[in-house]
Amino acid sequence: MKPYYSVLRLRLVHGMQYRSAAFAGMATQFFWGFMYIMIFEAFFSHTNSNPPMTLEQVVAYIWLQQAFLALIALWFRDNEIFDLITKGNIAYELCRPCDLYGFWYAKLLAQRISAALLRSIPILLVVFILPEPYRLTIPENIETLLLFVMTMFVGLFILVAISMFIYISVFLTMSPTGSLLMLGVVGEFFAGLIIPIPFMPDWLQAIAYALPFRWTMDFPFRIYSSNISETDAWVGLGIQLVWLFVLVSLGRIALKGALNKVVVQGG
Repeated sequence: MKPYYSVLRLRLVHGMQYRSAAFAGMATQFFWGFMYIMIFEAFFSHTNSNPPMTLEQVVAYIWLQQAFLALIALWFRDNEIFDLITKGNIAYELCRPCDLYGFWYAKLLAQRISAALLRSIPILLVVFILPEPYRLTIPENIETLLLFVMTMFVGLFILVAISMFIYISVFLTMSPTGSLLMLGVVGEFFAGLIIPIPFMPDWLQAIAYALPFRWTMDFPFRIYSSNISETDAWVGLGIQLVWLFVLVSLGRIALKGALNKVVVQGG
């Protein structure tokens, strides 16, 4: 495990240097956060039906999205890995005395964590002191908070496992554009990044529940807002772990198959 721990630590240190970009991104995330909350505020004030989530739960959902965007966005990428594949420098990666899947997984994990640390803490400090109805509230009990933290981390591992398929696909397409657009749009929609899944029509909810994307964001955020009970949260945590095992296993198989067909030319 030493090589993977080393690359994780080095990438964390490297990622923490981009403070200016992080602070610039926070301004954008506050803008989107307030805009989405105002849209839902208008919706709640004019609806005659009984919404599947309260406004307070939706506010928590939105602010958690903005605070942890680096942990949940599929478009968040590592261009260095894309260049290694498309320019032939993958040959140097294959010379490393370690598992390539684990090595890249550790790099991507560290990249997301470092970006999230820079942005999430300042955003959370602000949104906890905002006036109503824009304030993010703390969960009712400590068990809910612990469940949120656990499911959030497992969700991050699932997201990195999903994003690995984007990098693996570049071995075949030699361009990351198509994979990023297709998986990014579909994945983020069914993760609840556009609208919370409970607000989707029943047939769309059925599709979302059958796919792994909701376990990366919708599930932990709804635990935090108490929209999902603690009993269902423990069951969901088990399902998350199953998805993680399946995705990592399939990713390893796919990468092994892609590497068996790699041809590096040059002199």
